[in-house]
Amino acid sequence: MAEEKPKQPEKPRKAEENVVFIGKKPVMNYVIACLTFFNVGGSKVCIKARGRAISRAVDTIEVLRRSFVKDLKLVDIKIGTEEVTGQDGRRSNVSTIEITVTKA
Repeated sequence: MAEEKPKQPEKPRKAEENVVFIGKKPVMNYVIACLTFFNVGGSKVCIKARGRAISRAVDTIEVLRRSFVKDLKLVDIKIGTEEVTGQDGRRSNVSTIEITVTKA
């Protein structure tokens, strides 16, 4: 008789830390989210957006840089395209952006 090893529960995937996903809310909501990460002790924040929210992501960085964190440095900007399938089955391309900033 072979003994069965007890199954270990799967480790939950570690979510990326200090990531702010931009959506339809006002820009100040995302600025406050970034400030919260910095105030808790984080030195790096990554802002991610797709489609029409890209301009809101850029606005968030600009408000954060000009009004709240004067020594904010841009680390990286990544742009790309994702293929999205709609409810009707049509495929379309959606632009994406990732902006990573640090507080010096």
